[in-house]
Amino acid sequence: MLEDRSCLISRVLSKSCEQESKWVFMTCRLVEITNGKRRVEDVSEEEFLQERKLSKHNHGNIEKINGKRPLEYYGDNVCMTLVDQNDHQGQDTDQSDSSSLIHALGRDISINCLLRLSRSEYNLIAPLNRSFRDLVRYGELYRLRRQLGIVEHWVYFSCHVLEWEAFDPIFRRWMQIPRMPANDCFMCSDKESLAVGTELLVFGKEIIEHVIWRYSILTNSWSSGMMMNAPRCLFGSASLGEIAILAGGCDSQGRVLSSAELYNSETGTWEILPSMNKPRKMCSGVFMDGKFYVIGGSNTTLLSCGEEYNLETRTWREIPNMFPRRNEPTEAPPLVAVVNNELYAADYLDKEVRRYDKVNIRWVTVGRLPERPASMNGWGLAFRACGDQLIVIGGPRTLGGGIIELNSWTPGTGPPQWTLLGSKHSASFVYNCAVMGC
Repeated sequence: MLEDRSCLISRVLSKSCEQESKWVFMTCRLVEITNGKRRVEDVSEEEFLQERKLSKHNHGNIEKINGKRPLEYYGDNVCMTLVDQNDHQGQDTDQSDSSSLIHALGRDISINCLLRLSRSEYNLIAPLNRSFRDLVRYGELYRLRRQLGIVEHWVYFSCHVLEWEAFDPIFRRWMQIPRMPANDCFMCSDKESLAVGTELLVFGKEIIEHVIWRYSILTNSWSSGMMMNAPRCLFGSASLGEIAILAGGCDSQGRVLSSAELYNSETGTWEILPSMNKPRKMCSGVFMDGKFYVIGGSNTTLLSCGEEYNLETRTWREIPNMFPRRNEPTEAPPLVAVVNNELYAADYLDKEVRRYDKVNIRWVTVGRLPERPASMNGWGLAFRACGDQLIVIGGPRTLGGGIIELNSWTPGTGPPQWTLLGSKHSASFVYNCAVMGC
């Protein structure tokens, strides 16, 4: 899924591991694989640092992304195998499964180094030995990253039914993930998506029963069989770390629900929550200030109110006029997202971005959406929070093909200034979209 690349790692020095770290080659083993240059083992740290300065000078035209250079900046002549020094004596890498991981450093410092790698590099280190593979496959690295507040956000979206792509906005990489193995009934049903923990969940229907397909980044595979307490579709949902809340929607008989459930991706369990004050479907959900909000939707009438769920008191509170404008029966659920505990909405008709004033309970226009992405009554356009950025995914309507674009803006004091993160030839209608932070 990812191309090979050289890999540097943050080595925390044993004498001052709480105070400083610097980028150096690991002393356990580095192997140069091309161009007939000196083996890296024969290069001292001082020589390496000097060569790195020259390399930086020669590669100064490589653009920094979010203040960081991609790993390709450091060249592709070097491959770090991160195995025990004794490996050259003929031991199989897969048998080098010492609990210390990188023998010369010890387990704690080894893990400390790995936590600071981009998660896109984990597919490269997993095959090195069983200890590395287990750290990645069983999610321990991601749990530790979450505890330390180390989070990378990737965007997952589907522009072709049953096909999903991922986009890394830091290194601006496109990644294809395995095709969903669902049947034709699921393909034609209404679908919702949700990213929680290290999982992407896609909800749909097969003949008469609701079904959930789960993609795990730990195994790079899809599985089914998970069941909610009250299966549903057309609900509002949002995630916070390893938990997600789903509220409202319709059951298999078309009844509009007021019930809600909490999913824990660490335990794989569903918990029934208190019901909302009003049943609603075609609504949206967000987390803000540690609370879960459901916005908009309809039951027998269109709803402009929202509801707030307090996880500590386990109570719902109705909030009037929380929908940014009057919704119509045929339009998509509200396009809303939260960045830094501020709620934003995309008005697809006026092509505007609005911010919710929590004190005065009103919406304020802050600027324009990107001009090129189009929608059909809000359908086909994705508006999501991605870390401290707002992301708009969509494309212009064209005949005989199309282009999908990802635009981002980091909210501040001024109007939106959109940055094009990436574009590619693709269908421009976004069926589903979710952002995974881990």
